[in-house]
Amino acid sequence: MEHLQKFLHQFQHLKIPLEEIKSATDNFNDEKNRIGVGGFGKVYKGEVSHSKGRNMAAIKRLNQKFGQGLPEFLKEITMLSRYRHENLVSLLGFCHEGDEMILVYEYASRGSLDRHLDSPHLTWTQRLKICLDVAKGLSHLHDPRETHQRLIHCDIKSANILLDDQWRAKLSDFGLSKMGPANEQESVIITCASGTPGYCDLEYAMTSTLTKESDVYSLGVVLFEVLCGTLCCTYENGRVPRILVPAWIENYKQNKLNDIIFKNPTIQPLDQRSLETFSGIAYQCLKESREDRPKIAEIVTELETALRSQELSEWNMFSYYEEMTKTAEPPLKYSNKDELLKLLSKGVLLNGGKTWFSLNEKGEHCEMISFAKDAMFKTRVETQFLSPGITYTVNLVFKFIFLVDEAINCHLMSLKYKLQGETKSSVSHLAYKTEDGWWRSELYQFTSDERVVALEILFDGFYGSFTMIQAHGLEFRPLEKVEHKVSEEEEKLDVQSISDVNWKEKLPTDYEDIMKLSEYSGQWITKKEAYSIIRKGLLISEGQKWFSLDKNGKKCHMLSARAAGIWVQHEDRLSLPESRFGEAMVLRFWTFSIVCEIQSQLVSSQTTYASYLVYKLPEDQSGFEAPMVVKDGEYIDDYYWYIYLVRPQTPVIRPKADENTHNPLYRPEIKGLPRQRNDGWMEVQIWEFRTTSTTEKIPMCLILSDKGGKKFSGLIIQGIEFRPI
Repeated sequence: MEHLQKFLHQFQHLKIPLEEIKSATDNFNDEKNRIGVGGFGKVYKGEVSHSKGRNMAAIKRLNQKFGQGLPEFLKEITMLSRYRHENLVSLLGFCHEGDEMILVYEYASRGSLDRHLDSPHLTWTQRLKICLDVAKGLSHLHDPRETHQRLIHCDIKSANILLDDQWRAKLSDFGLSKMGPANEQESVIITCASGTPGYCDLEYAMTSTLTKESDVYSLGVVLFEVLCGTLCCTYENGRVPRILVPAWIENYKQNKLNDIIFKNPTIQPLDQRSLETFSGIAYQCLKESREDRPKIAEIVTELETALRSQELSEWNMFSYYEEMTKTAEPPLKYSNKDELLKLLSKGVLLNGGKTWFSLNEKGEHCEMISFAKDAMFKTRVETQFLSPGITYTVNLVFKFIFLVDEAINCHLMSLKYKLQGETKSSVSHLAYKTEDGWWRSELYQFTSDERVVALEILFDGFYGSFTMIQAHGLEFRPLEKVEHKVSEEEEKLDVQSISDVNWKEKLPTDYEDIMKLSEYSGQWITKKEAYSIIRKGLLISEGQKWFSLDKNGKKCHMLSARAAGIWVQHEDRLSLPESRFGEAMVLRFWTFSIVCEIQSQLVSSQTTYASYLVYKLPEDQSGFEAPMVVKDGEYIDDYYWYIYLVRPQTPVIRPKADENTHNPLYRPEIKGLPRQRNDGWMEVQIWEFRTTSTTEKIPMCLILSDKGGKKFSGLIIQGIEFRPI
């Protein structure tokens, strides 16, 4: 039990109390809250608080009677904490109290794919996008590009593919998964054969040798299930009397796909070119010999090709574009389809110059509608050319009239607005500048069901230090999904052993002096042992500083809140085991200062460093949404910038009133926005500096205050971290 608690301690930030889960599920009420059941136990829905906020979640209560025990529970926590991708289900938290083993995932409102295979409402474009999502998620597991260890899922099936409200697919259930090295061309694992009948690779079932091609076989079965609109097996009394996969393979070989393909009069048929591409790659996945099966990258490419063919077929796009561009100003000149698409990729003016239309790299439609001269405080816009099924951001596009406003209010907008008919205003604090020189402030997100959307927005004005902007219009831009990037901090947390062949070059020349500042002072260790210790990180300077190396051998370090000289009118030091320093500082007032000197010994020369505030928010985060002002105390004049302790949230226009109303994901990567660390803490960049070859000590003097003068009651600060950019 002691070993188990030690293992779970590294995931402390993911723990959710049992009482919280009972309250969310009405004490596991089957009638009201149960949404599924399987070989693991039951799944419930409920709204819970977790490390990233509070929202609806899927709560899986493992039942050991069904064969899912502690090993599967711990594996799910480990895998989903390490592997993050938009097409892998996210783990929000877990609970292990008494006999209870509960996993809390992001909520996929449309359930699993197996429930929708024969749906008359799912178009072929949506079906192909789902298959592509699954392949991309699997690609992240199979081809880690040395960022993490390869993972073989072992149980790819339509019941383990979850769908969110935008029909985006996410792989789930990693309880049977197996891990292999990231830097090997092939991973072969000898294990007891497991998986689901019908989906399981026959060679794996016979030899118990597992490779990533075993997952490829299972994916091929899922592709055929989508193609045929039915499960690969028919079940009676818990047995499997018939597996359809061999019949599907024969139908493909005999060019009789028309006999098995899913048909429904309510949806447009699958395009012939798309059918050939899609069925071809699905058949290749089911090859008996593993050597003949395609690589996951090839599967992704083929599915993208099939999707493009189907989209063009469903929209009859070329004719649509020709008709649409008849209103272009000036008139477009082109002689073929490719030339027209090239023009549209650059952007064209339509509707007498009132609409700017363009295609992005994915072929998705972007649209901007200009404002009337007097429409800044109330505007009504109606789109004409959106791509169905795409999630859009609605952005106010503007410029500052005075350059001083642009300099002072960088990334700060503070614009109040609401839709016609709403009683409560939203506030857009965040603005960012794009390559075209215009600024954008995100107002809403929504998923388009059709090309035409009408919005009437009331602007209540600003409460910042400026009111003078030149509003250009409202832009409807497809949401750019930002994949999780592994930070240096997370990289170090995942280090199991040091096998860096270049460790000698990366070991600092003054490593012995640094080791003398630590608990290793006076102990004799080899250079390689020293590199391994420093790479992972160690406490120095009487436990008030943390020193480490990044993957390139650059020096990193962190100061405790006390060593960083954080000064407040009143301070509370809090004993905190999860802090590297065993303590943290709790703030009570609306302003605090950071006053310290950065030692040259703890940074690499001629390197640009970012400084990060490492902190935790209290349960009540309501007073932390507004931006913080950061002022450089070394400057006499008012030189300041803004950061956020909570990521700004965007209202989501949804068809159902009971669904979530905010989505804080997928923001542009700009300075000043916080991120969740793998160790359970939050971090936000607050400063930046450059070292020279003769750097001695670097003074750091910052004053942080709330823009509205509110208290930072309950804000917990661990310290300040310095990492190379």
